[in-house]
Order: sequence, then C-alpha cells, then structure tokens
Amino acid sequence: MKITGLTDAQVEESKAKYGDNRMTEQQGEGFWSKLKDNFGDPMIKILCVALVINVVFAFLGQTEWYESLGIAIAVVLATFVSTYSEYNNENAFQKLQEEASRIYCKVYRNGKITEVSINDLVVGDCVLLQTGDKIPADGVLVDGALKVDQSVLNGESKEASKEVMPGNYKDEDASMDFLNKYKVFRGSVVCSGNAVMKVVTVGDKSVYGQIASELQNEEDRDSPLKVKLGKLADSISKFGYFGGIAIAVAFMFQRVVVHNNFDMSLIAAYCSNWMAVVNDLVEAVMLAVIIIVMAVPEGLPLMIALVSALNMKKMLNDNVLVRKIVGIETAGSLNILFSDKTGTITKGQLEAVTFVDGQVNEYDSREKVTGGLGKFLSLSIFLNTDAVISGEGKDMKAIGGNATERAVLLYGAAVSDCLDATKVSTIQFNSANKYSASTIKGDYNLTLIKGAPEKILDRCTMCYDIDGNRIPFDQKKKLEEKINQLAGRAIRVLAFAVSDQFIEGDQLPEGQWTLVGVIGIRDEVRPESITAIQDVQEAGVQVVMITGDRKDTAVAIAKESGIVKSEEDLILTSDELAKMSDEQVKECLKHIRVVARALPSDKSRLVRLAQEMDLVAGMTGDGVNDSPALKKADVGFAMGGGTEVAKEAGDIVILDDNFQSIQKAILYGRTIFNSIRKFIIFQLTINVSAVMISFVCPLLGMENPLSIVQILWVNLVMDTLAALAFGGEPALKRFMKERPKRRDENIISRYMRTSILTGSLWTFALSVVFLMTPLVDSYFRDGENHKYMMTGYFTFYIFIAAFNAFNARTDRINLFDNIGKNHGFWKVILLIVVVQVIMADFGGDILRCYGLVGKEWAVVVVLAFTIIPVDLIRKAVLKGTGGEE
Repeated sequence: MKITGLTDAQVEESKAKYGDNRMTEQQGEGFWSKLKDNFGDPMIKILCVALVINVVFAFLGQTEWYESLGIAIAVVLATFVSTYSEYNNENAFQKLQEEASRIYCKVYRNGKITEVSINDLVVGDCVLLQTGDKIPADGVLVDGALKVDQSVLNGESKEASKEVMPGNYKDEDASMDFLNKYKVFRGSVVCSGNAVMKVVTVGDKSVYGQIASELQNEEDRDSPLKVKLGKLADSISKFGYFGGIAIAVAFMFQRVVVHNNFDMSLIAAYCSNWMAVVNDLVEAVMLAVIIIVMAVPEGLPLMIALVSALNMKKMLNDNVLVRKIVGIETAGSLNILFSDKTGTITKGQLEAVTFVDGQVNEYDSREKVTGGLGKFLSLSIFLNTDAVISGEGKDMKAIGGNATERAVLLYGAAVSDCLDATKVSTIQFNSANKYSASTIKGDYNLTLIKGAPEKILDRCTMCYDIDGNRIPFDQKKKLEEKINQLAGRAIRVLAFAVSDQFIEGDQLPEGQWTLVGVIGIRDEVRPESITAIQDVQEAGVQVVMITGDRKDTAVAIAKESGIVKSEEDLILTSDELAKMSDEQVKECLKHIRVVARALPSDKSRLVRLAQEMDLVAGMTGDGVNDSPALKKADVGFAMGGGTEVAKEAGDIVILDDNFQSIQKAILYGRTIFNSIRKFIIFQLTINVSAVMISFVCPLLGMENPLSIVQILWVNLVMDTLAALAFGGEPALKRFMKERPKRRDENIISRYMRTSILTGSLWTFALSVVFLMTPLVDSYFRDGENHKYMMTGYFTFYIFIAAFNAFNARTDRINLFDNIGKNHGFWKVILLIVVVQVIMADFGGDILRCYGLVGKEWAVVVVLAFTIIPVDLIRKAVLKGTGGEE
C-alpha cells in the first residue's frame, strides 16, 4: 500500500481545524501569583497594617524610624524567601518532566517518512508503528496488524489484536472502547507487528487526554502533615492571640498606672495627653501583633520547603524524584501501602529459569541440556518464534515477539547450535488457542509446536531422552505434579513438542507428538525488594500487593517477597472483593495482603476505605488507569517507566520502578517529619518563653526587655537559620523502627511537650533572675537604663536558644549523636553566635546593643549553657519512665 501522508499545507489546515496533539498542561502558579498569595497571609496583613501605623507615627516623631525598617524587613523576608523557595522547586520539577516527555514519532509527510515531535501530530497524519513504540494519539490502522498492550488505559494485561478497518466499516458507529479491534489509543504499547495508523483524535480529546484533564480538575486532598499542622496552628494562634491581648493590656497598665505610681491625678494628666495615650496604645497593639507573630511559627512553611529542598537532591541520587513536596512529607506517615507487583516487587522482566524434560529431569540452565535433546530444544526455541536476537555478549537482547517469546529466546541464546533448517509455514500464537507452530525443512523436516501444557501434553505419546532418542512418554502424571510445584514458585511453563507431519492451513498436525520438554518462566522477585518490604513492615506499614496475576502466582510471589507470612494473612481476588460490602472490607482490611486479578477500580476503592478509617494510604502505579488511585491516595508513587499521566497524578516518581526506592522515600519522609518536629521544639521553646517574658515584665514594672526590632530579629533569624540547621539532619535507619503516625495524631508528642515546657520555663526563670536580681546586675557595668545588662540579656536570649538547638536535634543523651552527618548544623550555630557577637558590639541604638566585656560575656555564656544539663536531666527522667513518646 502506497502511503504518502499529509502535505505541509494539509498539516496546517488540520491544525487550524482540530488543533495539534499537545495536551493542556496544568498551569503552575507564577512567582508573582505566589507572592500575592503569601501577602494574603493573615499574619502578613497584620504586619503591613502595623507598618503603616508605625510609619505615620515615625513622621509625627512618636516612634523611631528603624522600627518601621525592622517591620518592613520582616515582611519582605517572610514573603520573598518562601515564595522564591516554592517557585524554584516547582520549576526544577517542570524541567525534569519536560526532558522526560520528549518523544518523536515516525510520520509520513510529503511522501516520505520523517521524525516529528509527538506534540506536532495532527488529525490525518499517518504514523508508522513498530514493536516497542508507544502509540502517540488515538487512531485507526490503515495498513498492517498489531498486538498492543493497553494495560496503561484499561488495566487488562492481555494483549489486544488490532487490524485494518474495512472500507465498508462506518467509523462513526465505532465507540471509543478498548475492545474495538480497529482502533488504537494513545499510551498503548506495540508488543508485536508493524502497521500504519491514521490519526483520528489528538490532544485533550484523546482517551488519554480526557483522563488527564479529569485528574487536573480534581482537588488535592489535604496531606496528614497539613492536617496536623493546621491543628497545631489553631492551638498556637489561640495562645498567641490570648498572649498578645494580655501583653497589650499589661503594657497599657504599666504606662497608665505603674509609670504614674498609682496616683490618680498623674493618671488623669496622662490621659489628657491624647497623643501620648494613642502613641502608647499603638505601641501596645504593635507589641501584641509582634507577640502573636512570634507565637505562631510562621517560619514553619519555609522550614518545610527548605528541609524538603535540601533532601530532594539526596533523594534524586536514590532514584526518588519528588513531584510534590507534600508527598515526601506524607510518605513518612504511611500506615498502609498498596503496591503493584510487576516491576516494583519483581524485576518486571520475564526470564526462563528452568527446563524439565519428558522424564522429569530438571536443568537449571540451558548449557546443561546437551546432546540430541539440546538440538531439539534449540530448534523449538529459535525456529518457532517471532522474536529475534540482536547484538552479542553484554549487548545481546531479544526484540520483537511478546515478552514470553523474548524470555525463551534469550534462554536458548546461551548455547549456539548449528541449525540448518528453514521455516516454511507457521501458525501464529493467539490467546484463544494458546499455542503456535512452525513447519521447518532442511536437516530436520518437522513441525515445532509450543504452547500451554494443557494443549500439548495430552497429544504426546513419546518424548526425547538426553541423546535425542524417542522413548515412551510415561511420566505424564509426575511431569504435571512438577508443573504444579513450579506454579507454587510463581513459575509458569511453556511446553515444546514436535511432529513428523506438516501444518495444513491453520491446523496443527494430526497424530501423536513427541515431547521435547517444558521451560519454566517467571518474573523474578528483586532480591533487594525482600529486604525493603521487611524494613517497611517493621516500620509499621502494612504492605498489600495488588496484581492482575492469577491467585496462585500472586500468592507464590507474596510468600517469596515476605508479604504473606501467616495463616491470618488474607488473599483475595477482585471478584471476592467485589462481593464484600465496604464495612466488611474495613473489618478485614488489616489482614489483607494480596488482591489478585485486580481491576483499577479496586485500587481506588481500597484507598478510599483506608482513608475513611483514618489510615494514611500510599499507592503505586504506572498506567493511565492507575492515575485516579494515585491522585486519591495520600501519597501516590508513580513509576519512572510509566505514563506521563501517572507521573502527573503521583506525588513521587520512583525512577527505577523498585520497591527499595519506595522504602527510601518512606525513610526520607520520616526524616523530614522528625526534622520538622525538632524545629517545632526549638521554635516553640523560644516563642513560649518570649510570650511569658513579654507578659510578666510590664506587670513587674519593667519595660519589655526585648525591643520590637530585637523580637523581629529573634523571630526571623532563628526561623530561617534554624530551618537550615535542622534541614540537614541525616536519614537514620532507626527512624524505620518508629510506629507510623495516625492521620488524626497530634504533631506534638509527649516528648515534645516536656521539652518545650522545660526549655521555655527554664528560659523564663533565668530571664527573671537575669533582669530582677542585683547579683546578676552587679556583674555588668553601670549605664543609662542598664544598657549593658540589657545588651547582655539580648545576647543571653540568643545564646540560650543556640544551646537549646543541641537539645532539640536529638532525643538521645549524647547530644553529638550523628552530628557529623549534618555539616550544616555546626555552620549555622557558629553563624548565629558570630552574628550575635557582632550585633552585641556594634548594634548601637537600632538594636539597642552597646558592647560587652570579658566578665559580662562569661555571665551570658554560663547562664545560657545551663539549659543543656537541665534538658539532659529531663531526658534521663523521661527515659526512665518510658515516656519518650
């Protein structure tokens, strides 16, 4: 058939009428849009209002200009840093996705074949399809025939035959169903054959595009971490608002009553000066706002972005590409993981692993099958297949045919026999007959038959011995028992026989056949998957294997990989699952280990039911049909070799399709979760102590020991730098021994509460001692308004927080536990100390710092250091009571 394809003019005309094959990409949020959203944060709005008020009063000479500058810096850093981090991460992923999706097709245009980008295909294009190609659009065959794998679309692993649409067939009557033997669909893979496809539907209108569009319109589910942080933010906000109002009231009480020595005449005089009252009221409100901001760890989103970004490169080296940051956060909290079998737990590649002859002798390699029997085995392998060998040595591979034929051909390639024979007629394999045959002539004039054992063994009366002599086949029962044993090891078999008669038409030879033997084929379990599954199970994550395989094969793989271990473990088929109500499934969900003959709808149902039970559910998948379940799951693990739609639906892409990489993702997720908890301990200890100090001091007749600018400095510097310090924490194997976190579990554990309470109370107590006792004051030089002591207090507050970072980063008594694996921690702590020393000596009026001398530095450092032994005592007591959690 002569195919010329479209001309350039026709291409443009088709593009104008139907569009090209480009699918609408989900638009990422731009930098300015993200920045605008961040300015919509309630805390930022409050700061902006405070800034405007402060600027007005600065012009009126009622406040210092640098306080306005400090608030402005706070607003800029809090918005721009987080916006830049989020924008950067999103762009990095988009670039990786663009690289991965560059696909070119062989298209007839202007009378010749040319390579065209998949995005530039148009309706009417004629595309050449060959074995291994991904079908780039929906269309019909106009030449040739194919067998295609449509499992990415419909979950059906059975290969579908496609043929040329007859001229009298009305295309408009053919619905877009996958059983239509004349139509092919984008995303399917050509298993065998050659054909030319005429493009009928492109882009978003294709079946593939429609599924992708539906997924983009679905709303993302809040991650378990987001739910936990939401509850935490609500609790802290209430505390912050209460504390802020109380501090504002205490501040005004000090200015109105305490400063006027409780004298009503002085109080009346003060109140008559409205400028003074309004100025103090504005200062009280601003102090309240700053305390509210201080109480709410607004640096937490930035910390999560930073810690995730710092770990993304490490994870990429381990074949884990983070699609959405929320995915890696959630991976650490998984309770249940629904995993595909093929390519994830197994290698995803069929291998011939054994040969059994008619006398039930088993050979574990092709090289051991010698003599005449080896010759007949080579004939059966090489001259009755559609696959061919390409390359030599390490570069050797089988191409063409189906996966089973390629596995058998590679098995036979281990031995090079001289075969002088030629195929003269064939019967192609089909799933209905379950056999194929070839008649050969030359040194051997035979018909070679291969197929399912039930189609072959009953026809065999003779078999070959090792020397190639025919002997009676009287071990059929034992051979069938052997085949059943192999099935128990997830090995399926292909039987080989020969006949002295030839093929007639499409009919197999009559008479009795001679059995050559059976070859055992399996998709081997990855050795590393066994260890990874055990690690994940020990981490408290229930692993459920979901596969389209038959039940006995699925059970064998599940047992070998360690998923099925006891009699309590449930193995269900899709049909059995469908007969159960949702409540029945929920009752037995914790015991389910395998779902065989599974449908895509089973995956979505199981995820939904797990989530209704407040379990954090993970799902793996690679096909378009898996995408709804990947999207619905709390964390979707898309396979790197899968479809682009699956990758877009997933949160994490496992580049090597290996379960071991999923285990690493869980470990990194737990590392990040633990790092977030460490940051919360560190941050809330500062915040709670600051609120207590700011509330009590006015009541004791003191000015707030920390100025607004100093509070902003503590808040911003400790937020950003602490994120860097804790973001580099190493992924430790012991994290996999921790139990998974429930969706409704409070992010602040008992251990964290005791740490925050101890640290904040000790900081508050030392602050009172520092500010109120003559003894401490005596160590500092005299100065106006105790300026040197106040400089010392500001430095003490920063230093005690820096020392507490060592307490927060580990729950061990040994504060240096694995500290060498976090090089950034030392650098950040050193930076905090150096910056604070510089500020103490050179801060001047802006930072209210006037320098310290040796004795004063000693007092500051010693008092700040005491938080370490205090927390060590807490850890020892808590450990002794078994109350780490």
